Amino acid sequence: MKIFGFAGWSGSGKTTLLKQLIPALVNRGLKVSTLKHAHHRFDVDKPGKDSYEHREAGASEVMISSGNRWALMHELRDEKEPTLEELIPHMTPVDLLLVEGFKRESHQKIEIYRPSVGKRMLHLDDPQIIAIATDEPFTDTHLPVLDLNDVEAIADFICMTCDLGEKSRKAAG
Repeated sequence: MKIFGFAGWSGSGKTTLLKQLIPALVNRGLKVSTLKHAHHRFDVDKPGKDSYEHREAGASEVMISSGNRWALMHELRDEKEPTLEELIPHMTPVDLLLVEGFKRESHQKIEIYRPSVGKRMLHLDDPQIIAIATDEPFTDTHLPVLDLNDVEAIADFICMTCDLGEKSRKAAG
């Protein structure tokens, strides 16, 4: 399973890009999954639902399943937050796992950079950032610069970098 990431400050457009990129990659015949890091407290469950009540009662894990999907919720309680490396084995193997966030982890990634966000560029401190996708002209780097609005070019870059070209060419051709 190939792993490729997207790092950028909040508001830079990571999720917007992924929403466009996923179908572009799937249309090339690739099986794609995503893994997203959240910096804030989140919950996929709702108070009053049985699964929520099970967790509130102290269950370490709760799985909920239907004819359409299943979800496994794991409560960390007093455990440390898992690393990306620790989370990946929980994913079903696919051709490409796209990682949103986890900007401090050591996987290859594209930096999503919008000067309008007003934050320092991440690639200056992260050798695993191998390209920059931006919506403004940018030349102050040795890294490849991709147009943030050219989803197909970004998909091409990922397929080339992850050596997925043969599979994606067969589907497109």
